[in-house]
Amino acid sequence: MNSKTKEIYLAGGCFWGTEHYFKQIAGVLETEVGFANGHTENPTYKEVYTDETGYAETVRVKYNPDVVSLEFLLRMFFKAIDPTSLNKQGPDEGTRYRTGIYYTDAEDLPVINKVYAEEQQHYDRPLAVETQPLERFHAAEEYHQDYLDKNPSGYCHLSPSLFEFARKAKDTSQLNP
Repeated sequence: MNSKTKEIYLAGGCFWGTEHYFKQIAGVLETEVGFANGHTENPTYKEVYTDETGYAETVRVKYNPDVVSLEFLLRMFFKAIDPTSLNKQGPDEGTRYRTGIYYTDAEDLPVINKVYAEEQQHYDRPLAVETQPLERFHAAEEYHQDYLDKNPSGYCHLSPSLFEFARKAKDTSQLNP
């Protein structure tokens, strides 16, 4: 990774739609779906689906911080999830569908905490979004990568209007005066 790239790992329910959503955002360079923070080695989708591995379906988001800020990406993340729902997004239920922000750079934590606290102000109930260091990440099988590009009418818990919103969203904090 050069100085023009950073990574954040986001669990927003089913990873097919979450990946497709983040791919629309200007400044996102690459995405990869996989499994984060479980307790087994090299899990398969079939194993994770049992909810016995401790993994969450997660998207690795590689981005250019000169184009899009972590704060903006996190705000976009909160627009795509129900942050008060525990182990459930849309019709998908189970611990593998929990929401989470997993970071690899401790310097990102103040931004994560700031956005989290500001989002919490919009809800009466506590947020159910984990914020933890990334302990481990295993890429999902190839057929899960870019799933909605390969299967445009495939299942997705996110509304197509969210993809359009992400395509048009601009990180105004990155614009020069």
